[in-house]
Order: sequence, then C-alpha cells, then structure tokens
Amino acid sequence: MKNVTLAMDEALLEKARGLAGHCETTLNAHIHSLLAHEVEQEDRIAWAKAGMERLMDEAAKRSDSADTSYRWDRRDAHADREDRLLSRHERPDLRGFGEKS
Repeated sequence: MKNVTLAMDEALLEKARGLAGHCETTLNAHIHSLLAHEVEQEDRIAWAKAGMERLMDEAAKRSDSADTSYRWDRRDAHADREDRLLSRHERPDLRGFGEKS
C-alpha cells in the first residue's frame, strides 16, 4: 500500500477527524473508505453505460433486420389489461366510503 500526502485547511482537518471519530475509525481509514466508494460507483456507472450501449446496439440490429411494417405502440403493452379491469360498478369500494353502518 502506498502513502499519500494530502493538504487541507485546519478547519476541514478538525471536522474530518471529528467525523472519523464519530464513525469510530481513523481519518486514514475513513478517507480510504470514501475514495473506495467513489471509485466503485464510477465503475458501476461505466458498467451500466456499457450495458446500455450494448442493448441499444442489439435493438438497432434487430430493428434493421425486422419487418418495418409494424411499429410498436405503448397501447400494445396494455392490450390485455382491459380484459382484467373491472368496471367501477363491479369492483368493491376499497376506501371504506359508501359503507353502510
């Protein structure tokens, strides 16, 4: 493991030491943890972006080779939903309004 020297003003240093003490760790361990989290987050973002680009490329390839006479419409996602919905008169009043005492 390598050592790194940081420069910061004294007020920040005191607050950082207090925060590390509150977390029951050393300032060194606290800074290490924060930096490791940031690096991990950047790696996750890069992984997600690469995955999205791969999915978009695959979708573009499929759409180029697919029959273009049909375009997907958001109503297609809910086409069978109407069969499952009850009319307002068929469903019970779930809020308790209209109950007779």
